Amino acid sequence: MWLKHRGIFLREFIRLEGRCGQASAQSCLECNRPSPEYRCEDCLGSELYCTTCILSAHVRHPLHRLQRWNGQYFEQTSLKTLGLRIQLGHTTGQKCLNPQRAFNDDFVVVDTRGIHEVALDFCNCATAESHMQQLLRISWFPSTTSDPKTAATFSVLEQYHLLSFESKISTYEFYHALRRMSNNTGLLPVKDRYESFLRMIREWRHLKMLKRSGRGHEASGIDGTAEGECAILCPACPHPGKNLPADWKDAPRQWLYGLFLAIDANFRLKRKAVSNDNVDPSLSRGWGYFVEEDAYKGFLHDSADSIQEKSMCSSHAAVNMADTKSNRGLAVTGLGTIDCARHNMKRPNAVGDLQKGERYINMDYLFFSTLRHTVLDTLNVSYDIACQWHKRLWHRMSAFPFSMHLSHTVKTVSFFVPKFHLPAHIEQCQTSFSFNFKSGVGRTDGEAPERGWANINPVASSTKEMGPGARRDTLDDYFGDSNWKKLVGLGATMLRKMKDALPERENHREAFEDLDDGLRGEYGATLEQWREQVEAWERDAAQPNPFERKAESITMASVRLELAREDQIDLQTGTYLALHEDCTPSVLISTGLELEEQQRRMKADRAGLGVHATDNQEGKMLQRSNTLRRRIDAWGKMQELYMPFLAALRASEASVSNNVAAAPEAIKLWLPSHISRTSPCDTRLQAIEWKLRYGQAHDALRSLRSNLRALTAILKYKDRHLRGQGANTRARNTLKAVEARIEAAASTYEHARKSLVVLAPRVNQTQSGWHSSLRPLDRADIRSMTDILWGESEGTRKLSWIWSMRGAAPNEMDNDNTLEDMRIEWCKARARAMRWAEEVELLKEEMRRILQFFEWDAQRWDERGLGNALQLDDADQHEGQMAYAKRQAVLRRMLAESFKTSWADTLALVDTFEDMDLST
Repeated sequence: MWLKHRGIFLREFIRLEGRCGQASAQSCLECNRPSPEYRCEDCLGSELYCTTCILSAHVRHPLHRLQRWNGQYFEQTSLKTLGLRIQLGHTTGQKCLNPQRAFNDDFVVVDTRGIHEVALDFCNCATAESHMQQLLRISWFPSTTSDPKTAATFSVLEQYHLLSFESKISTYEFYHALRRMSNNTGLLPVKDRYESFLRMIREWRHLKMLKRSGRGHEASGIDGTAEGECAILCPACPHPGKNLPADWKDAPRQWLYGLFLAIDANFRLKRKAVSNDNVDPSLSRGWGYFVEEDAYKGFLHDSADSIQEKSMCSSHAAVNMADTKSNRGLAVTGLGTIDCARHNMKRPNAVGDLQKGERYINMDYLFFSTLRHTVLDTLNVSYDIACQWHKRLWHRMSAFPFSMHLSHTVKTVSFFVPKFHLPAHIEQCQTSFSFNFKSGVGRTDGEAPERGWANINPVASSTKEMGPGARRDTLDDYFGDSNWKKLVGLGATMLRKMKDALPERENHREAFEDLDDGLRGEYGATLEQWREQVEAWERDAAQPNPFERKAESITMASVRLELAREDQIDLQTGTYLALHEDCTPSVLISTGLELEEQQRRMKADRAGLGVHATDNQEGKMLQRSNTLRRRIDAWGKMQELYMPFLAALRASEASVSNNVAAAPEAIKLWLPSHISRTSPCDTRLQAIEWKLRYGQAHDALRSLRSNLRALTAILKYKDRHLRGQGANTRARNTLKAVEARIEAAASTYEHARKSLVVLAPRVNQTQSGWHSSLRPLDRADIRSMTDILWGESEGTRKLSWIWSMRGAAPNEMDNDNTLEDMRIEWCKARARAMRWAEEVELLKEEMRRILQFFEWDAQRWDERGLGNALQLDDADQHEGQMAYAKRQAVLRRMLAESFKTSWADTLALVDTFEDMDLST
């Protein structure tokens, strides 16, 4: 539509370059004086006025931009050139009896419309306020406190403040955009006030933080601010005295009042070795999210000789490489944080700089620092290396100041590994530190910090050039804004989570009940034994873990650990040949196999959508597709470091396909097994892939057997017990899911074996006997132990080789461990049902806490408004404090009412479900 009208738009643009119908006007529209020649770019309309009228119209708009008609075109001019003087200290338009001009009559104002030179007079009467205060009272922020020559309007500071949060624009870019608005040719000089603007915006951020945290209402003033007091707290987290019941310590379900913490580090937020704390100190002293710097650095200096413990789990770069991270030219290599794990909010005094990698000493300090602000008895701590980090944590705590000690012996402290990171750990960690299996944690995943980094990472390009104090103040401000946005969005966030959790709770409860009922008839005593085992482990993690298999077996995790140990040996002996510090050859190939598996899953899921997929299904598939493409692209760049000939190979492929991008699941990964023997592929990469494929094949067969047994049990129960359409429909859905897992396991095995066949002669494994345990898999082989093929009888039937292979018999055949896989499946089904039930309970409690927190905060602001009523002699100051406190209190109550209204229907549905459960 617009294209056919663009000519009109262009003509109107050009028309505005002229006098717009006033070429024949001989007099001013206001006073009829002859030859009007001025118009304002910022006022409504394009009428021409004389000098007197244009000045009179702009007494209250001294920063508008003027244009003068010179007989041929409009040229820029200014109100200062025409003689407008801005008088401070009096009502606008009122003359001062004793004005004092700004220094050299040269005053610059930075505004949303550009950078302006103005003629400014301060009031020098006997009762006049300071120059600084006179500027502040017209909402202009002075660049200095004594004899200011530059100011920025509150409007431009507020505009940049919000724009920096949303777009991550740097101060340099914003300021020079304003400079170009003033003059975009470079022909007219614009006074350079960039350094002043940097200083003003930093002070503005700091003052906004103090104002919003109520420091202007406290009798102790700014200097009485305690550490962490300016941080925005998470209303959904438990805060004794703020949003918990008075008797919460005596409540039977203590897990509802547990604090969830997530620990992580970010190595994008570096800082170059410029300036120092003496030259550029922070404006606050640990008042927000950063720890107090002097105490932090002093402790690190005193603990400089501490040795980083090595990981006994997978090859964690965060642990093993912490002391070898390069910090050349850097004062800070990254940032460590402790977040609220369920709501992704930064905690008070929980952020600190990392000087050299992710060392325990840094992360310990942040952990104990933020826990000074809580007295809760239940802590759930998530860290991607928690399996190693927690081992000597309490021993390391003894080196900290007593004020940071945690009474861990009287608290319940549980450690977890985030769900996304967990598969990289050994099998023991995957069960012992899983959020899926521990009680009282709901559906927490522990990945909260990872979600927040994407928002903050774009500021790294500007903060890395800052001095230490400016960087901490800036990041503190960004973290505060992030917390505020999450706080006001909690209404929608909690509602979405509850709507997701309710149906999942019902589905998983029914699935577990079906499985439990199906096993009870034949294995009733065994079920009770399983239940006792898992409940004992939930009470005491030192008890045998029912989620673990008792027998040793070949797995991908064990192969990865073996390769990680080989890397460690190479590193110690000096033969380490990694071409990238974060990606060893074993990590490269292992990641490639994971991407290959994701491709297979996506191909299967896309095929399962059919031709009538909903927009929601298509949208989720597209998101997965985009994520997979990005991962493949990033991995491909790493791959070319080790296999440089692939660049030419991929370029050749692209030219053949006319540069048409293939779907992510169709992209060829060019692993060593995919490359012909004539190509120059490193034999070490081939050997690594062979080992990983060997473990992958065994994993796939193990999954195949486990799901075949589950399928047999479900079919048996369905035939014996289920009657009616509803029950049979649920059973069919369960069977369909199990059959899909069987197909996936078979496909993975076939791909792994095919690669083993290709790689075996290249890595001298043709005579190793692997063929006897990893045979070709036919469709007829994919059957349970009790299935009989056509033409067979009970007396003549043969067991499929997948059940008699090496590694299957000890823990999966007829002996004391016959039902081990079924026990694990039963335990997992029980855990899934319990976690979703806990999630609903946690969400209900968090919703209640949010509403109570807002009411507590509103009452606090009410008290702040009244508390200073009798302490101020300045009536205007008193009124301002009362107005701000009242506005903040009303805002909290409005948020609470808005959330309560949006949650009402869903919470009523939750209550209905609970009433139904009680009645049955």
